[in-house]
Amino acid sequence: MLATFESTRNILVDKPNDQSSRWSSESNYPPQYLILKLERPAIVQNITFGKYEKTHVCNLKKFKVFGGMNEENMTELLSSGLKNDYNKETFTLKHKIDEQMFPCRFIKIVPLLSWGPSFNFSIWYVELSGIDDPDVVQPCLNWYSKYREQEAIRLCLKHFRQHNYTEAFESLQKKTRIALEHPMLTDLHDKLVLKGDFDACEELIEKAVNDGLFNQYISQQEYKPRWSQIIPKSTKGDGEDNRPGMRGGHQMVIDVQTETVYLFGGWDGTQDLADFWAYSVKENQWACVSRDTEKENGPSARSCHKMCIDIQRRQIYTLGRYLDSSVRNSKSLKSDFYRYDIDTNTWMLLSEDTAADGGPKLVFDHQMCMDSDKHMIYTFGGRILTCNGSVEDSRASEPQFSGLFAFSCQCQTWKLLREDSCNAGPEDIQSRIGHCMLFHSKNRCLYVFGGQRSKTYLNDFFSYDVDSDHVDIISDGTKKDSGMVPMTGFTQRATIDPELNEIHVLSGLSKDKEKREENVRNSFWIYDIVRNSWSCVYKNDQAAKDNPSKSLQEEEPCPRFAHQLVYDELHKVHYLFGGNPGKSCSPKMRLDDFWSLKLCRPSKDYLLRHCKYLIRKHRGIF
Repeated sequence: MLATFESTRNILVDKPNDQSSRWSSESNYPPQYLILKLERPAIVQNITFGKYEKTHVCNLKKFKVFGGMNEENMTELLSSGLKNDYNKETFTLKHKIDEQMFPCRFIKIVPLLSWGPSFNFSIWYVELSGIDDPDVVQPCLNWYSKYREQEAIRLCLKHFRQHNYTEAFESLQKKTRIALEHPMLTDLHDKLVLKGDFDACEELIEKAVNDGLFNQYISQQEYKPRWSQIIPKSTKGDGEDNRPGMRGGHQMVIDVQTETVYLFGGWDGTQDLADFWAYSVKENQWACVSRDTEKENGPSARSCHKMCIDIQRRQIYTLGRYLDSSVRNSKSLKSDFYRYDIDTNTWMLLSEDTAADGGPKLVFDHQMCMDSDKHMIYTFGGRILTCNGSVEDSRASEPQFSGLFAFSCQCQTWKLLREDSCNAGPEDIQSRIGHCMLFHSKNRCLYVFGGQRSKTYLNDFFSYDVDSDHVDIISDGTKKDSGMVPMTGFTQRATIDPELNEIHVLSGLSKDKEKREENVRNSFWIYDIVRNSWSCVYKNDQAAKDNPSKSLQEEEPCPRFAHQLVYDELHKVHYLFGGNPGKSCSPKMRLDDFWSLKLCRPSKDYLLRHCKYLIRKHRGIF
């Protein structure tokens, strides 16, 4: 796409109030593109798009950015989209290969879709940021040139060996001293292809497995879910007194050291609950810690609260709850805060009202995480409960949401880290309810995604570094990855595995009656933190529940909301209990089923057997 020089110059100046200050394509049919030539090679790290002062049909809903040292050979740096508003948006561009920065001289912006489907593309303002210091760029340029040369030579080596051009292969490898592959693969090619020594091949594969060369491959394989319904042992027959009853809106935490799941409170369809339970995985048995925690100086009956556990000190904290509007008053709206000591089996009231102590007001559907190493608790979001005044105040009637707070368990003090903000600044975060928040104990970041704000379902994903007080936007939710990320509008329960750098998300039923479908499905997602990628482990269509003849091993829990999911990161097992199945014919119905979930990948033994099978099949044994 060729554009006039005058129109392309417009993107160099940010004039949001001038509708003519933009570059526009001649049509809305790809390929349309704009190429920017830098004055000198640079490490281009970010791109910022300015916009018109009002929403506009020509804004880029979807686009790609490419970069390279020449116009003919470019690498994709970004695939994303802009919000149809007036705020500037900044995106991080790919600028590393194998953790090494590479330079660009040309940047190519390719519009793919405008917000008005039949309208041309417009770019109002573009700003590039990065490093252009020659002392930094020149070594990167030298490395990049050498990298491209090495890759070209490796392609030649691969071609020569595939066609058995032995002399050319050996001559090029000797001259360049560039290895085509891992020495083990070269050894395997020699024994299998050239010599046909199958016994030596099997020994080589065994050594590779023992040396851990298959570990990375295993980590990249898809998980296979294995659900199992847990039927706990009972000492008094099958009476309900020996296990938690049906409920939703309860809370669970797990002590991974003792393999004990703790469950507190919830709503049984008619009333809030105050019972407290402990499930021993080793004994496969529930034990009632307390029938009514309020009678033991603990929290009153509640639901939609949150709990977190300090495994090092063996203490459980609980905060927040939901109150019906009919019972809200200045006294009941105080936000109490409790701690339970597992070893002494005692509750302690830490605060009668956290808001009076500088903490959050009374909230529900918030999130709470524990940092055991620094003895800190982080709570974010949730809807603030307010009294219903007799005078209608339009501002007061709007939902209020809680910000991000930190609580020092040692100093017993609260600190507000971020207020609820609707701004699009790089350090601003938008509060919400029904979201997921997880703490990564190794990289010391909170991960927040999903949730709902009023009637808007949010699809953004960001991390917050608790030590540097920095927000990093992983995804602003504008990129249209239909089917490639968990859907918004459905109840999500998430866990994290810091060792594997994975976030697990179980997506179930929507709380919104209008969004429920008869054929609603469970889905389980994995987010790879290092690779910044989502993958769907499975989606079920409820066949197991609708077909009673299926065996127990094939069954899976039905879609639901208001359930709880916890994860034992040491033994790699999830536990799910209860919830609301969302049956319109039985609105008070709650569940009391208990499930475990294991995510399985191919084992080293399986891969070894499979490799030996392939070798023997090639040998002609099978």
